[in-house]
Amino acid sequence: MGRWEPGARERLVVAAVDLFTEQGYDATTVAQIAERAGVTKSTFFRHFPDKRELLVAGQETLSRLLAEGIAEAPADASPLEAVAAGLRRASSTMGPANREFAPRLKAAIAASGELQERDALKSVSLAAAMTTALVARGVPDPIAALAGELGVLAFKRGYQEWSEGERDGDDDLAGYALAALDDLRAASAALG
Repeated sequence: MGRWEPGARERLVVAAVDLFTEQGYDATTVAQIAERAGVTKSTFFRHFPDKRELLVAGQETLSRLLAEGIAEAPADASPLEAVAAGLRRASSTMGPANREFAPRLKAAIAASGELQERDALKSVSLAAAMTTALVARGVPDPIAALAGELGVLAFKRGYQEWSEGERDGDDDLAGYALAALDDLRAASAALG
C-alpha cells in the first residue's frame, strides 16, 4: 500500500462508492474501503472521520466556491444573478471524471437511508453557504434564503441532467445548472 501516494482521498471516495454499490453501505467496512483504495486504515482516518463522510468529501470546497462566486458577482446583480455566478464558479471545477462518477454515486445514495440523510444535510449546508453569501451582499434574509434554496435545487437538477446526458465533451455542468435556475425562476413566478 502506497503510504504517501498522491490522490488517496479521491481513491478512497471512488473505492467507497464502488463497494457501497456492490455490497451495500452497511456491509462495507473501512478496512475494505482502504484496501480497495490501496491505502492503510490510518490513511483513511486522516482523510475522513467515518465512512459516511466519504460522500460529502467535496462539500466544503463546493460551499466555498458557491459563496465566492456570489461574492464576486457584480454589485448590481440581483440575488438570482448572484446565485448564477456562484453556480458558474462551482460548476467550473466539475469535469469528465465527476460526470462519469455521478451515476455510481447516485446508486449508492439511493440504496442507503443513512446516505440519503447525509446527502440531504449536504443540501442544507450548500443552501446555508449561498444564503450567508447573499446576506453579506445586503440581500434581506428571507430573499437570500429563498435564492439559496433555488440555487441548491438548480445545482442538483443541473448535475443530474448533466451526468445523465450525452457525453460529447462539449457541454459543461454550468450550462445545465443555469438552465435549471432559469426554469426554477419561471416556475416560482408562476406561483403567483
